[in-house]
Amino acid sequence: MTDFRAATMSGLADLLSADDPAQTAPRILTEDAVWHLMTPLDRVEGRDAILAQVILPLRSALTAARRRPELWIGGMNRRAQGGRWVAGFGHVVGMHVGTLWGVAPSQRLSFLRWGEFHRLGDDGRITESRIIMDLPDLMRQAGRDPWPEKLGTEMLFPGPATHDGICPAEGDGEASLSLVERMLSDLHVYDPETNASAGQTGEGGTWADDMLWYGPGGIGSNYLWDGFVRDHRAPFLHAFPDRKGGNHYCRLGDGNYAAVSGWPSMTMTHRGDYLGFPATGKDLTLRVMDFYRCADGRIAENWVLLDYVDLFRQMGHDILG
Repeated sequence: MTDFRAATMSGLADLLSADDPAQTAPRILTEDAVWHLMTPLDRVEGRDAILAQVILPLRSALTAARRRPELWIGGMNRRAQGGRWVAGFGHVVGMHVGTLWGVAPSQRLSFLRWGEFHRLGDDGRITESRIIMDLPDLMRQAGRDPWPEKLGTEMLFPGPATHDGICPAEGDGEASLSLVERMLSDLHVYDPETNASAGQTGEGGTWADDMLWYGPGGIGSNYLWDGFVRDHRAPFLHAFPDRKGGNHYCRLGDGNYAAVSGWPSMTMTHRGDYLGFPATGKDLTLRVMDFYRCADGRIAENWVLLDYVDLFRQMGHDILG
């Protein structure tokens, strides 16, 4: 029996590498497939439009573009929308020789970070997708970093430390997702003075003592809970103290992994300076993707994709421009 996860991963790879993607597309995408993407694309409807507005620009801007997945899982969506989904993250690797959605080329090797959630129809083809490609990080690689201030370490997303994230064969996906849901529930409540939430760390906590958190361009990555608080959580809560999250369309678990995403997931008010941009007082929403590796009943690694081009557009800043 064909593994639906592997079949979808292979089909998406062929869209970039095949001699003629128009011949490959009908095998992986339904004719009326809809892709919800990061700004400036936002929403692309129909297989032909996906080819014209997403696939062909990638192939043109990144010479010999190839998908390099680092995590790829699948299963039934625990949220009300239901259905069978696949999800993962990785990079599109290529020589950045052409302007891509406003990002000028570096003429050098680039790793364009992506995160994806795809809903599959009864025939196994993709009917609906949510995709974030980290354009701010691509700008950084081209020497045009849009952020006046820095937080964590900017780096490529590494794969899981256990090197078993592609179509995992072992582990309890339901237990992994339940652990993540417990963490998310506890995270909603925090002490505004210390930024602490019950149930996160220490004995009985959901995060491993040696946790790794990998963030998108602008936030960067960090190590240990103290690093996570210093480089992401405290600055984020300072800027958006009333943030509310967890509005997810998809939650799935597979083996020792889980993935959740909301479009948008968060609502919040911009009340403090952030990444060098002053507070605007505006009501904002945030598109979010999270991928987790669980080990020994705790979360060991977390990879995060955020649509910060859209977030800063709501603030009134065109960071691509």
